[in-house]
Amino acid sequence: MSGTMNSRNAQTTRHNRKIAAWLFVCCLMVYGMVILGGVTRLTGSGLSMVEWDPIFGIVPPLDAASWDQTFRLYQQSPEYQKINVGMDLAGFKRIYWFEYSHRVLGRTIGTVFLLPFLFFLAKGWIQRPLIPKLVAMFVLGGLQGVLGWYMVKSGLVDNPHVSQYRLTAHLGLAIVIYAYMLYVAFGLWFGEQRATLPGWLRRSTWLLTGLVFVTILSGGFVAGLKAGFAYNTFPLMDGHWVPQVMFMQSPLWRNFFENIATVQFDHRLLATLVITAVAVLWLSARRSTLPASVRTGLHLMLAAVLLQYGLGISTLLMHVPVPLAAIHQAGALLLLTVTLYAAFRMSGQVNSGV
Repeated sequence: MSGTMNSRNAQTTRHNRKIAAWLFVCCLMVYGMVILGGVTRLTGSGLSMVEWDPIFGIVPPLDAASWDQTFRLYQQSPEYQKINVGMDLAGFKRIYWFEYSHRVLGRTIGTVFLLPFLFFLAKGWIQRPLIPKLVAMFVLGGLQGVLGWYMVKSGLVDNPHVSQYRLTAHLGLAIVIYAYMLYVAFGLWFGEQRATLPGWLRRSTWLLTGLVFVTILSGGFVAGLKAGFAYNTFPLMDGHWVPQVMFMQSPLWRNFFENIATVQFDHRLLATLVITAVAVLWLSARRSTLPASVRTGLHLMLAAVLLQYGLGISTLLMHVPVPLAAIHQAGALLLLTVTLYAAFRMSGQVNSGV
């Protein structure tokens, strides 16, 4: 009986690791999707495809006639008429391929997720409690596609500017999908081997993960308002620690989402809170006896936040060059990844007396 039970447990572990490996691949693709989305935005390519066809839209223009028709549709858009007037077909192709690649990658992620899911389900490898979690991931992915088009539509009007609210919602949902998928994959790969840790350390790490997420969302507003192209000095903004025009709009709440100075200041402040919190957590944890996996997570978190903070300052000072801005966006996801890994490693039994 014991041998049979051990054999079943070993088989379940093997199946779980295969499912986890599949989810890690999906996470990597979502990671790439977020970066490509940033590059699409930074190159001004996001409004180049003025139609949304979820089924047949995967087929790009294949001949001169198709390209001429697609270009004519774009020439009718407000972005062409107010920003890119005079753009030739070659210029249009350059921005078109970025947006097209972004949409195709989204469809590819859906396929890479759905087909293995159905295979694992048919094979009986997915444990019952895991099924609704995987279904939720797929539904969120579909919702993300709809939200992406909803975002693009906000720029296909008289003012060819994508709403910073919709852009941040689109980014935020991508981060939620990525983090949810990654955390489930961690559980399947590493199992239930968790350490007994001080309660304050576990709570602090989860609060830090939430702070990183909020900071990424604030970066979405910076991107949506193109706030990174203003106040290109650090640490002062227009010669002041706190810009004088922070609360010029009324009602007051609009400043936090629509005032370029306030939005950039908030992002700076949140980023500084993150790096300070990581440093304090890292220093405090040194006084505790921790497993090697937890210490590794804390070291990775410190390295990632130092890198990301430096990338953010450099991107600002250099007036947001596309390659550096894309790396900065990648760094944000890297920081979230290692923070989530540390939080996972600490989500075991809690020693409330410490």
